[in-house]
Amino acid sequence: MLTKRIIPCFDIKNGRVVKNVSFLTNQRDAGDPVELARFYDEEGADELVLLDITATLENRGTMMDYVQRVAEEVYIPFTVGGGIASVEDMREILKAGADKIAINSAAVKNPQLITDGAKRFGNQCIVVSIDGKYNRSKGDWEVMIHAGRTATGMSVIDWAKKAESLGAGEILLTSFDQDGMKNGYDLKLTRLVAEAVHVPVIASGGAGKRDHFYDVFAKGKADAALAASIFHFKETSIGEVKAYLKGKGVPVR
Repeated sequence: MLTKRIIPCFDIKNGRVVKNVSFLTNQRDAGDPVELARFYDEEGADELVLLDITATLENRGTMMDYVQRVAEEVYIPFTVGGGIASVEDMREILKAGADKIAINSAAVKNPQLITDGAKRFGNQCIVVSIDGKYNRSKGDWEVMIHAGRTATGMSVIDWAKKAESLGAGEILLTSFDQDGMKNGYDLKLTRLVAEAVHVPVIASGGAGKRDHFYDVFAKGKADAALAASIFHFKETSIGEVKAYLKGKGVPVR
């Protein structure tokens, strides 16, 4: 059985790691991205995810300096997203030291970008990020873009399946409704996506205690769990989470 991964997430704005509730609201400063990356590498994180959360809104590329500096400090794989809109953007990010590329709004606008990136760099490099918000009138989860500001009308499950067919190597699934709330991942949505695709699903949005990691693996069928504030503000540690999961019979590194 493949081990489950624990992945700290860095939302970067103006050169600092911030933590939000429902994406861009109620931001708290969580520190310097390079220092945090070094800390998590030493603490036993399996991977890191760095998201330049305002790059797309500000119509600019990812902050390359931080990618290069983090690459110099860590030995674990890390994924970078935000403002990546072309294969050339991907190449520059990978050249700077990232191991994977996360694309979200750009992939929705230009699905061919997934295929082009996968052909150029391999499926394992292409992570399609999906932000999903529950639409009560439709009784389904809807894909949101532009940091949750724009509804697309697309079903999250349908888009996840299409992204996989186009070449995505992983799905990074964030629940807009649960993000920053710390009352658990959206287990139903995560399980529906995990059962709909054959590539790994990284669950994001809602981690508030150790039990939530167990739930998203055992009930949500996720392959990895992303978290931010619970680690950034020392509410628990990666070591404590992994020890807890091992005690519950969940395979972790």
